[in-house]
Amino acid sequence: MPPRRRSGAAAPDHLTAENLETLAAAIAEGKRATVYLREAMPSLGLEAGASAKVISVQGNTVLIRPKGVDDELPFEAEELLMRRTPAPKPAPAAPAAPAVHQEIEPGPPPAPKTAAPKTPAAKTVATPQPAAAVPKPAAAPAKRTSKKVPAGVSVTIHAGADNDWSVTVAHGAKRPGKAVPVSPDAVERAVRELGEETAIEAVESIIVAARNLAAARVDELSRQLEDARKALEALGAVE
Repeated sequence: MPPRRRSGAAAPDHLTAENLETLAAAIAEGKRATVYLREAMPSLGLEAGASAKVISVQGNTVLIRPKGVDDELPFEAEELLMRRTPAPKPAPAAPAAPAVHQEIEPGPPPAPKTAAPKTPAAKTVATPQPAAAVPKPAAAPAKRTSKKVPAGVSVTIHAGADNDWSVTVAHGAKRPGKAVPVSPDAVERAVRELGEETAIEAVESIIVAARNLAAARVDELSRQLEDARKALEALGAVE
């Protein structure tokens, strides 16, 4: 029988495959998912344990937006935590040692000093000592550069009731820009280059309907012009 896993086993110090699946499921459901940095990032002013919002999960890579940072940064699962690491508790102060008072008893009186013969003092020659080598300062760690992933681009083609065509472009979650008018033939060429049959059929159906409407309008105006010319001839030539 395999040994049972202890309930008090230490949690992993990074995101596991199960954590990645949980985060991806939360993003898919539209919920907010939060992770925490294992190490500090001085270049961005982030401390270890700083919280970050999860944007997406791709395999072992997690795209996050740390609190207080506008950029979206990719991190590996080994660089992130599912829960914030608790701060270490300060060690209790050592109790002060009790003061010991010792009474000193008076000793016997000192013996009288006898004059000792003076001897010439030996001359000492100081030998120069080699200077201690000064350790070189350690090289500062290279600053981590933020990896900014380019946002997606959405292109929308709009056809008006009067055969007026326009294109709008939106970058990521930003609002679409101002609509730019384009010609129907330019739109038709663009969708044919894409090769998407559904888009080609939709654009061609609108262009054919507009072309038929324009042809009918030309026929109607031609008929009205012919009727006006006949009425003018019936009234006689004007000198």
